[in-house]
Amino acid sequence: MDIDRARTFLEIVHSGSFLKAADRLHVTQTTVSARIRTLEDVLGRQLFIRNRNGAQLTSAGREFERYAQSFVQIWERARHQLAIPSGRTSVVALGGELSLWNPLLLDWLVWMKDQKPEIAIHANVGVPDQLLEQLRTGVLDIAVLYAPKLLPGFRVELLVEEQLVLVRTRSRDGETAGGEDYIHVDWGPSFAAQHDAGSNSFGEPGLFVGLGPLGLSYILRVGGMGYFRRGTAAPHIESGELEIVDGAPEFTYPAYAVYPEASQARADIQEALRGLKQVVA
Repeated sequence: MDIDRARTFLEIVHSGSFLKAADRLHVTQTTVSARIRTLEDVLGRQLFIRNRNGAQLTSAGREFERYAQSFVQIWERARHQLAIPSGRTSVVALGGELSLWNPLLLDWLVWMKDQKPEIAIHANVGVPDQLLEQLRTGVLDIAVLYAPKLLPGFRVELLVEEQLVLVRTRSRDGETAGGEDYIHVDWGPSFAAQHDAGSNSFGEPGLFVGLGPLGLSYILRVGGMGYFRRGTAAPHIESGELEIVDGAPEFTYPAYAVYPEASQARADIQEALRGLKQVVA
């Protein structure tokens, strides 16, 4: 089976329409239709029902989805393995959200170098939807995410449950510095819902940032307050640069590893997961 046909099939399933799939694959809608028509001719079954709302899978299409998924993943796996650097035994491709790379995934890279130097690593950084798409299509073996969507054929393992705590900067004489300047960090929809329901006592934030490390670096430089991961803020609290705001609500912020169920048989993936669990322990 042509790999492009399988990718096109999965893209329609993911996006819900032939037109959106064509845009994402950077081909014409005619090309998408031709690929699916050829695929249906080869299989002898109709895979989609097209209507004004897009495209819906038939019962045969739902059955074929898991095979197409496996086919694309196996193809990507073969492509990775054929490109194994000299002296290495395998390649593991792992991607994580921006806020997770420092320190969690950086510590993991160091652990892999020390404990499993024979495994080559492809390390990616991205936004959740992009990482899930790469995981779904086999470009990634593991994705580390805060709030992953459930995908058929994939396992989700909890790695760590961190706390988001409200901290503020302190001046050298111990007085609060710039504590009234609240910086709102976008920690995702779950945090936003809990935060909005929890307290509005900070006033309207003058700065919104989409990356935790950026917000933390900002308040360390100019002063202010905001919610940050306890582990990341801890060194600055110990040094006296920051302090936790007493009585402020705290929010749970879990991180998960997502990987294909079929990967449970791969020793290198299991070692990579063991490394993730070791560094968060």
